Parts: sequence; C-alpha cells; structure tokens
Amino acid sequence: MHVLIIGLGSMGYGAALSLLKQGFQTTGYDLNAETLNKFEADGGHSITRLEDVSQVDCVLIFVVNAMQAEHVLFQSALDRALNPQALIINCVTLAPSKASEMAKCMHAKGFQYIDAPVSGGAAKARAGKMSIMASGRPDAMQRAQPLFAAISEKVFHLGDEPGQGSQMKLINQLLAGVHIAAAAEAMNLATALKMDLHEVIEVISGCAGTSWMFENRAPHIADGDYTPLSNVDIFVKDLGIVTDEATKHGVVTPLSVQAYQLYQQATEAGLGGEDDSAVAKVLAAQSGTQLPGTES
Repeated sequence: MHVLIIGLGSMGYGAALSLLKQGFQTTGYDLNAETLNKFEADGGHSITRLEDVSQVDCVLIFVVNAMQAEHVLFQSALDRALNPQALIINCVTLAPSKASEMAKCMHAKGFQYIDAPVSGGAAKARAGKMSIMASGRPDAMQRAQPLFAAISEKVFHLGDEPGQGSQMKLINQLLAGVHIAAAAEAMNLATALKMDLHEVIEVISGCAGTSWMFENRAPHIADGDYTPLSNVDIFVKDLGIVTDEATKHGVVTPLSVQAYQLYQQATEAGLGGEDDSAVAKVLAAQSGTQLPGTES
C-alpha cells in the first residue's frame, strides 16, 4: 500500500515514521523544506508538490485546520494522485458537520473516507501509540486496520457515519483545553505562594486534583520551557470549534468560554506560537507574578 501523509507536523511526522517502520511505502508532503529533508534522512520519500506523486492508495491528512483540509481535498492536485477508490483518512480536528460534508464530497468522487481525529501528543505519535477516534463505513474501516495498527495504540470505532469521530474529538478538546488552563492557573497560584513548583507537580500528580494535562504541561511551566509541542493557536482554533458547536445546540459551556478567552489573550500577547502552557504567562502578567524562565 502506497501511503501519502499530508502535513508533517508533530502528529503527522510521528505517523509517517511509524508507517515506515512497519514497511509501508510512505511519501510525505509538507510546506516546510527542512521537515521534508529530515523525513528523507529518516528513510522516507518527500515531495514539494502534490503533482509529483501518483498511484497513492491511501492518504492521511494532518494539516492544521478545516480550511487547509478543504484546500487539500478540493483545490489541489490530490485527486490526480489517488488510485480509484483510494482511502482518505482525515485526522484534522473539525466541526462534526464539516467532517460529514467532506465525506459526502469524497464519496461522490468514488473515494473511501474515514473521519479520524487523533490524540496523544508528539511523543505518542512517534512511538506509534496515538489514539484514534474513527468513524466511517465498514469497508473503509476494515481497509484502514493495518494502517491504524501501525500508528496507534487505541482505535475507537465510533460509528459508520463520518462526523461521529469529530464529535468525540470535540469533547476531548473541550476537556484538554480547560485542563491546560486549570493547570496554568494552579501553577501561577503556586508561584505567587512561593512554593517549589516541582514539588507541587510531584504531590498533585499523586492526588485527586491531577489530570493528564497537568502532569504533562505543568513541568513546562516549572522549567520555563515553552518550546511548542502543541501551541496556543491550536487551542484558539479547537476551543473556537467547541464553543461554536455548543452555541449551535443551545448548550452553555462557561468553562470552555473562559478558557477560550484565555488562549485568545495569549495569542494577542504574541504567544500563539509557544507551547499551549504559555497561557500561564497571561495569568502571571495579570497577577504580577514571575514564572520561571520569564525573568527580565
């Protein structure tokens, strides 16, 4: 099976490496020339234009947002690169209605389509242990099994209709975004109380107040290291989707709204490209506290 990975960011790159390790013929496409060179050095094949690839059996899409996914699917040369009845696996975080719309268009063109947003972070992606929230027709899901086995630790089959996977990712991102904001708030308060931040992490990680996001992101704040693994702008996008969908359904999401506003403030402060835990800097500025690594 010839697999094309579109978008070699933290998750896409990990998926591409995992496929290579499992013996799949893997081609990578990204706008970043340095990333493409690195992928070549790791044993993959890279292209700078979709016109330069053909006979693709499956494409996995790991671009940033719905607009980029739509460009790839409807405004690029992708159709000409795909074999008849090729399998399209869209791993982008989308509004469920958008995922359903894309699936209908791809089915009309004769392609198979799976709505398959992912979770787990860069480290799990590189280890082939990400989680996949997948929905699609049974024949497409059956065909995707070897690929999913190569790149993931958990595959949740959420139904036959594309859009059901994106619904679950919506709930995941609501919780993830709020938990990161809560972790930033807790670490900022601990800083104001002049507590040992690494001790706070050690203790809370063994107590009821912990979360996966606290254990993963709080060390970034304690170390003053905001090298982006998942950046602030991603949660501006994702919590925007959450709050928009909630509004459409008449559902109140006060915690999501507050967290969304915090990420927006961070972006407006020029922190959009930093790790999402950098929302702690916004809270610190408002509180007059000084986090590690922010000394002037």
